[in-house]
Amino acid sequence: MDLSTNYLGLRLPHPLMPGASPLADSLDTVKRLEDAGAAAIILRSLFEEQITRERDGLVYHIEVTESSSAEALAYFPKPDEFVFGTDEYLEQIRKIKAAVKIPVIASLNGTTNEGWLSYAKTIQEAGADALELNVYHVATDPRESGAEVDGTTVEIVRTVKKAVTIPVAVKLSPFFSSVAHLAHRLDEAGADGLVLFNRFYQPDIDVEALEAVPSLHLSDSSELLLRLHWLAILSGQVKASLAATGGVHTGLDAVKAVMAGASAVQVVSRLLEDGPQRLLTIFQSMKHWMEEHDYESLEQMRGSMSLQKSPDPAAFERGNYMKILRSWTVSA
Repeated sequence: MDLSTNYLGLRLPHPLMPGASPLADSLDTVKRLEDAGAAAIILRSLFEEQITRERDGLVYHIEVTESSSAEALAYFPKPDEFVFGTDEYLEQIRKIKAAVKIPVIASLNGTTNEGWLSYAKTIQEAGADALELNVYHVATDPRESGAEVDGTTVEIVRTVKKAVTIPVAVKLSPFFSSVAHLAHRLDEAGADGLVLFNRFYQPDIDVEALEAVPSLHLSDSSELLLRLHWLAILSGQVKASLAATGGVHTGLDAVKAVMAGASAVQVVSRLLEDGPQRLLTIFQSMKHWMEEHDYESLEQMRGSMSLQKSPDPAAFERGNYMKILRSWTVSA
């Protein structure tokens, strides 16, 4: 059985890999992930704020503008709260490249189209095989239109693609006004891959202390449904390869992601809970299911459940919506 896949122009033995997370912080864990069969390694994100502060000599001494307050600035982490500074991040890329034989994908997280993006070239020079742009932006200004948010994201991709020759993937959130339209524009801007989806970490409220409390909850398989929905919509509609991230915990989850159109399947929460070896279990389960159902290759299965297979995708989506609503009845 041929489980190989092409993701970002990289030929991989199968689609399973750890997503951007603390899993690549330790060389020992990275080697264990390779031993468990990871198809590639993705580093945690390096943030725009880290790069710009170090570049401008403003590390934790942010200039207070008219629109900033001491309270707001207090939410920014201090330099020693980041696992890697910019130099350490580049060194980690070099160390991982020397330690493993599988592709290494770096990650940049930002929201503006500024000079920090030139750092993408430095990441390439450090040896990264590809770059994932993690576009994390919550539009809180009511004067900022959806078109402006989309435009900034597209310009970020254009700028990075001019600076590097390695493949570039864009990790999106599901909260753009038209995900399909943005995906099309990113495709035209040269994005080599789209990663669906980033998870927004939503704070809770401490009603006694009257403050926002950061909260982090690991995913479960139910979160995969949103990814399947948009993978199925975009599959065959864009040239960029598609990756699923968020909600993949089992081999069957991985099968569903590929059927929807994913060329790569990223796993994080389950590996954080159970350790790197869990990736091998997911792989074996996925392979066993495919053997039982007489699949000869991953390519045969990929996109088999995409909306492109429907003669009228919009009608299919709306029909399912009505069917689901009609299926619920109130017991007497």
